[in-house]
Amino acid sequence: MTMDSNGYGGIEEEYIRRHHQHEISENQCSSLLIKHIKAPVHLVWSLVRRFDQPQKYKPFVSRCVVQGNLEIGSVREVDVKSGLPATTSTERLELLDDNEHILSIKIVGGDHRLRNYSSVVSLHPEIIEGRPGTMVIESFVVDVPEGNTKDETCFFVEALIKCNLKSLADVSERLAVQDRTEPIDRM
Repeated sequence: MTMDSNGYGGIEEEYIRRHHQHEISENQCSSLLIKHIKAPVHLVWSLVRRFDQPQKYKPFVSRCVVQGNLEIGSVREVDVKSGLPATTSTERLELLDDNEHILSIKIVGGDHRLRNYSSVVSLHPEIIEGRPGTMVIESFVVDVPEGNTKDETCFFVEALIKCNLKSLADVSERLAVQDRTEPIDRM
């Protein structure tokens, strides 16, 4: 596999180019993280697509209430567990694509410093150790709060996303073991 200057191979670059392009202004930072999960896409997607139940895998969410039907433009009120510099976040569903396995949200309010935060999560099938697996790519863009640097802001958001992705992997892989997916024969 050929790697580019970011350390991503051709397939990752293609997914990033197709699904993770953000318009970034001068006072914003953006980044992306990739997590490989030993569980099939349909199983991981069943957790990620639940805009109304992020607490199923996001460890910092204690409660979530969605206003109206679950559709593009739906808004959720999220209660954040103590220990973070926030208690609530108001988030709007921007994209939910069950065919391409893409979810996008935008934070539209809350008592935190993540202004103009927008993220995209995409899931892609892969084979890990002979079994169906999932590559999860999550990218974001956010304003840099006054008094912080771009590096500090990106580091903070990346740390939250890493925790969420680790938890997503843990929950998905536990469910996958219960599913007992058969190995795929390599020819």
